[in-house]
Amino acid sequence: MPERIEVTRMKQNSNNREYVIENVKKEGALVEFASPELRDDKEVILEAIRNNPEALEFASDRLKGDREVVYESVSKVGWTYCYAKENLLEDKELLLSGLKISGQILYFASQEMRDDKEVVMTAVTNKPIIIKYASNRLREDKEIGLAAMQVSKKCYEFLGPNLKQDEDILAILNA
Repeated sequence: MPERIEVTRMKQNSNNREYVIENVKKEGALVEFASPELRDDKEVILEAIRNNPEALEFASDRLKGDREVVYESVSKVGWTYCYAKENLLEDKELLLSGLKISGQILYFASQEMRDDKEVVMTAVTNKPIIIKYASNRLREDKEIGLAAMQVSKKCYEFLGPNLKQDEDILAILNA
């Protein structure tokens, strides 16, 4: 299959900042074919992400560590949190913005964030089975366990051993 004309033109103009900005405003994913220098240009990447939040994938490593850039993407699609650099993994507000959309991203969170009750409750409310990535302490938390179990009994296997014996949890499991 031949290459799309937009891709060919982007490759031909990969160093032309004005051309790249104009085109990523229309189709953010085209930033993949911009020069490395322009994929490290905050304005270019923000325009691409505003059009297509998934364009964060093509940002430079430096910009994947820029909170404003990552927030612009994660707050819209959640899962792009997986591209966030290590310096942002302790940013609770950033993580919560993504968890509201995709609880699955708890998987990428730091150990500290997996032990934060608000973070885990937000994740479990969005995707109950993600309780398996919560800290051991929070897999024993009755409020979190009930929230997960009320949506999916499959969560039972990931609860802490003491919580598995709780009568309210067992009542849900056996209902």
